[in-house]
Amino acid sequence: MIAFLTYKIILVLVIFTITLAVAAYSTYAERKVAAFMQDRIGPDRAGPFGIFQPLADGLKFIYKEEIIPNVSNKLLFIVGPCVAMLTALMAGVLIPWGDTVTIGGIAYSLQIADLNVGILYVFGVVSIGVYGIMIGGWSSNNKFSLLGAIRASAQMISYEIAMGLAIIALILMTGTLSLKEISLQQAGGVGSHWTMWNVVYQPLGFLIFIVCAFAECNRTPFDLPECETELVGGYHTEYSSMKLGFYLFAEYINMFVSSAVISTLYFGGFNFPFMNDLGLTQNWITILGAIALFAKVLFFVFFFMWIRWTIPRFRYDQLMNLGWKGLIPLAILNIGLTGFFTLWLGHK
Repeated sequence: MIAFLTYKIILVLVIFTITLAVAAYSTYAERKVAAFMQDRIGPDRAGPFGIFQPLADGLKFIYKEEIIPNVSNKLLFIVGPCVAMLTALMAGVLIPWGDTVTIGGIAYSLQIADLNVGILYVFGVVSIGVYGIMIGGWSSNNKFSLLGAIRASAQMISYEIAMGLAIIALILMTGTLSLKEISLQQAGGVGSHWTMWNVVYQPLGFLIFIVCAFAECNRTPFDLPECETELVGGYHTEYSSMKLGFYLFAEYINMFVSSAVISTLYFGGFNFPFMNDLGLTQNWITILGAIALFAKVLFFVFFFMWIRWTIPRFRYDQLMNLGWKGLIPLAILNIGLTGFFTLWLGHK
């Protein structure tokens, strides 16, 4: 029991550290990707190739003057960014980062917790995250912040429906809500290949899910809640110092977790092509699987950044039309098609 608790504590600390490190260096990567696409150099002052820029930015946030507006609700003004950061970190505890490793004859899973309703937990935590934005925008007592918070809440409610419907189609096909079980189903057997991944069977569901993920993370072209050309800075206009840092880091953590969820649900999770044909021990397969998962996650993080500097921002009416008149009908159609083919193949 002590060994099990020790292992879980170590796993929590490792994943927590990796999540914060990825969030920090995603800011560096975003600036480098933007510089490359705009034919610039990007950060190059702090360390070789600007590699220490995230550390410099973090110290800047810590040492900046803390400003709380006199007209704000001071308690909620502090609670807002805390809720956003906490919910962002909570969503990653159910991601299966690998299969199992055997240490001293005991098998340990590279997953903090495996709930049989894992997808519902992730959706629940993500849904709570919008309260951090709403509380921060309302408590600032600033009209631009309030408009940003209202936009964020309406946007997330609209796109969570289509995302949930896309997941229903996947659940119909897999028959489980457990993220670990969904990953294991995509492993296949000896001679397995990439066609075992769910994206092959659910291409429309994947497309709907990833578009909704962009909207849920407030990423371009769905960054209306913090549209600087209209709302100054959106819901975090009045924030400074580490409170602003919490909002910015929470966005990158959400992007990292969303990429992990996409990789797990649709791209095999910790499985990779021909993994069962290598003749390696289970521990080595698990290590290589964890590396493969992180490679998939980093690809999707790059994809988030690539889209930001490629597609212009939608108007708000376009955003709502896409969610309600475009994605939701497509998601319902996808459920119908999935149900039909599931029953048809079952009779076969």
